[in-house]
Amino acid sequence: MGAPLRVKGCDQGRSAQRCRRFWGAHPLAGWSGTIRWVTGPCQGRKQRHDKGRLPTHEVSPCFSAGDEIRAGHQHEITPGGTRSQEGACWQLKFKMSTYKRATLDDEDPLDSIGEGDGYPNGFQVNFRGSRSSAGCWAEWTQAEKRLLVLGGVLAGVLVACLLGLLFQYRARPPAVCLSESCISVTSSILSSLDRAVNPCEDFFGYACGGWIKANPLPDGHSRWGTFNNLWEHNQAIMKHLLENTTANVSSEAERKAQRYYQACMNESKIEELRATPLVELIQKLGGWNITGPWAGDNFNATLREVTAHYRTSPFFSVYVSADSKNSNSNVIQVDQSGLGLPSRDYYLNKTENEKVLAGYLNYMVQLGMFLGGTDEESTRQQMQQILDFETALANITIPQEKHRDEEVIYHKMTAGDLKELAPAVDWMPFLSTVFYPVELNESEPVVVYAKEYLEQVSDLILATDKCLLNNYMIWNLVRKTSPFLDQRFQDAEEKFMEVMYGTKKTCLPRWKFCISDTDNNLGFALGAMFVKATFAEDSKQVAEEMIAEIKTAFKESLETLQWMDEETRKSAKEKADAIYNMIGYPKFIMDPKELDKVFNDYEATSDLYFENVMQFYNFSARVTADQLRKPPNRDQWSMTPPTVNAYYSPTKNEIVFPAGTLQAPFYTRASPKSLNFGGIGVVVGHELTHAFDDQGREYDKDGNLRPWWKNSSVEAFKRQTECMVEQYGNYTVNGEAINGKHTLGENIADNGGLKAAYRAYQNWLKKNGAEETLPTLGLTNHQLFFVGFAQVWCSVRTPESSHEGLITDPHSPSRFRVIGTVSNSREFAEHFGCPLGSPMNPPKKCEVW
Repeated sequence: MGAPLRVKGCDQGRSAQRCRRFWGAHPLAGWSGTIRWVTGPCQGRKQRHDKGRLPTHEVSPCFSAGDEIRAGHQHEITPGGTRSQEGACWQLKFKMSTYKRATLDDEDPLDSIGEGDGYPNGFQVNFRGSRSSAGCWAEWTQAEKRLLVLGGVLAGVLVACLLGLLFQYRARPPAVCLSESCISVTSSILSSLDRAVNPCEDFFGYACGGWIKANPLPDGHSRWGTFNNLWEHNQAIMKHLLENTTANVSSEAERKAQRYYQACMNESKIEELRATPLVELIQKLGGWNITGPWAGDNFNATLREVTAHYRTSPFFSVYVSADSKNSNSNVIQVDQSGLGLPSRDYYLNKTENEKVLAGYLNYMVQLGMFLGGTDEESTRQQMQQILDFETALANITIPQEKHRDEEVIYHKMTAGDLKELAPAVDWMPFLSTVFYPVELNESEPVVVYAKEYLEQVSDLILATDKCLLNNYMIWNLVRKTSPFLDQRFQDAEEKFMEVMYGTKKTCLPRWKFCISDTDNNLGFALGAMFVKATFAEDSKQVAEEMIAEIKTAFKESLETLQWMDEETRKSAKEKADAIYNMIGYPKFIMDPKELDKVFNDYEATSDLYFENVMQFYNFSARVTADQLRKPPNRDQWSMTPPTVNAYYSPTKNEIVFPAGTLQAPFYTRASPKSLNFGGIGVVVGHELTHAFDDQGREYDKDGNLRPWWKNSSVEAFKRQTECMVEQYGNYTVNGEAINGKHTLGENIADNGGLKAAYRAYQNWLKKNGAEETLPTLGLTNHQLFFVGFAQVWCSVRTPESSHEGLITDPHSPSRFRVIGTVSNSREFAEHFGCPLGSPMNPPKKCEVW
């Protein structure tokens, strides 16, 4: 506990009943402790603020015995007040050396400490006012009278100084923000905090405990957090935009998005058609042995069709993207794929995941029966064979943590080489169909990211019965397209999600499903409507300024790294300077003609939902093929404008922040800078640091995969990251450990982002001076920075969803994104006064950037 402030006086009994709260602009509002006695001309001058209302004037409230003030760590202030008819509140200067948890309503019993003991680090303040001190003289002890006389000379000198300070505070009132927006932000922060938790013991619990208590997991969700709140807000806006068909939309592409949404919402038509659209599609592809006659050995023909026209990826995925070693050109790329469950671990750890595997099989059987399976026993037997085949695929799938080093997994070859590598696939007809109408030959360059896997999957295909291969490929199609059929399929998937993620059974509103699907497929047409309705253009300027400040801070941190050589440091600065910023939306969506050009070859009706989706798959395949002969385009984003997320692209060396993210809790124009730097500032720092994580660092400033670091710095970097792998690998959720290698890139970005954002905030303070504080919180703005960062990650999750996240998500769980990061921050420990060796201030700290 920190040394308490003692203000000695004669009014010991009147206000000892309770600790009053400091509201308004009082300079002590950021400190904690309990006033034991009060003397001076301000006795009885306390302002009353009934029902939580704040005063509209900036008169420092005087205080009385039992009042509580709030303490920060090693921060020197000079409290004081303004003169009034009743006199002046005396000023004093003091310094608290250790953090004390600030509570607004916990009472500290006044009789627990005597007048002369219990304060080894404290000191007494005994300044007298000219009007009220005489009335108290008779009540003083002889010792107190002698102390007053002996200190008289010194007091006179001090009074002169204090009067000067008093004049200064009259000219510039204490900086506490009492605007409506500040009060609203304060309320939000207060409701999320749990002050019963010591921030030095568990900062996530301290920052998010109140939020967690107030936000039980909603039905139908396996996880819930501040991201979900913002996404629901964005969904409501999109719903209005898509349903308001009489509005003056500016492009045909936007009208197509509205028709697509209308078809999705046309449940009567969907229920009328039932499974017919998918049954007819399966027949067109040659049949499915589970539901009827199968056409025979047509493996390569079926593989071409389901991959080229319906965007499935049995066995492997094929796509077009920038060549990692020649980022100015696009190239065909091939990687491992084909599992129906989110990770190989579900198949290989059968005992641990027995419940999920059983639920998956039941789901497969249900869908097979809905599509025409007449014999449940036969359907179950054949579906079990498909599940066994997926297990065989899982056995040869490369674990995610071993699939991170792109220098190792990058293999460039020709289409002709693929025939030698994986002869089970007829590669030239396959690639020609997938990328039609682009003309290809055997010299076409291809980048393979899973060479050993492709060799082994070819052997597996050759060793597997053709009927089973066909059943597996059609199952991939069924799994992908069944959500667009009638309610039976929705219910079956919902039941499986209960097993897989622990969600409570509920029927989510249909419109939410339709909003998400419209955003997935026509998100840039919908994004144009969203941006026009919600995005303030000056937000771009604000974001640009924030990014510039974060970049400057990051480069300053580079100068302090002792493990990096000077030549690599210089190149790293150049890469940071070259990072391109994409904010809000790609430019083309705001030009109706350009937007219509993009969606010109796609048509949507307002009543045939399944057909709209299939048409979009075909349209998307043509767009992908068209990109093969064009250079990469910065306007081609991987996220739509309403998305609540951000990303870094290594081949483009760019960071992207969709419009949907540039809102609270990440950014609010009226919020203190400390919160904005702790919110969107850390997000910016996170994405920027991805350019230098264990994968991003392998790409140079032009987006090319090449060894641009000196070997000494590469080895030093790996040593630095070993600390972080060990740190996060020691965290557990429900007894299950985090994979420190799989999450390394995101953990590096979390830690580097926080450090860069805090340094940028410090730089801002140097340029602009101290900013206003929020009332009643008892937090300095430096503390508020860390609280704002932590509250972005407040979330709840089912045990099943936590398990899924641990084996699939490259991010650490939210709790450890907070405590893992702040426990590596010396600045956090300093401002919260965390003792060395406490959980949030361990002696060993990990630092990469």
